[in-house]
Amino acid sequence: MKSYREELWFDIKKRRDYINITPKVEEALRKSGIREGLCLVNAMHITASVYINDDESGLIQDYDDWLEQLAPHEPVEHYRHNLTGEDNGDAHLKRQVMGRGVVVAVTGGRLDFGTWERIFYAEFDGRRKKRVLVKIIGE
Repeated sequence: MKSYREELWFDIKKRRDYINITPKVEEALRKSGIREGLCLVNAMHITASVYINDDESGLIQDYDDWLEQLAPHEPVEHYRHNLTGEDNGDAHLKRQVMGRGVVVAVTGGRLDFGTWERIFYAEFDGRRKKRVLVKIIGE
């Protein structure tokens, strides 16, 4: 069995952002040379998420609106976590809802997706460089 590891880096300009990282994950898969196996993709920050869904702008805005209703950024005093001097208590909760990462089957050297499925990096406390781990195992 072979193993391949790559970190993807993103310079996130906004507090919250949603990025389709499927092409970057597909490129990592090509570099790995693995044809059959599994591909793990996970956020390496506690205030970010990796998830799979449709790349449709209305849906992405719906996610953002819904998450902001569930855990609004302000008032920042609302979160006990922010008593430490942080202002990202909401980002931790949003990450918990959206999850840490995904695993996708690799079949014939390709990500084995369902119709419309794409991999996204969701950032809830950006404005700095962030990274995603891609780990691929198989033959």
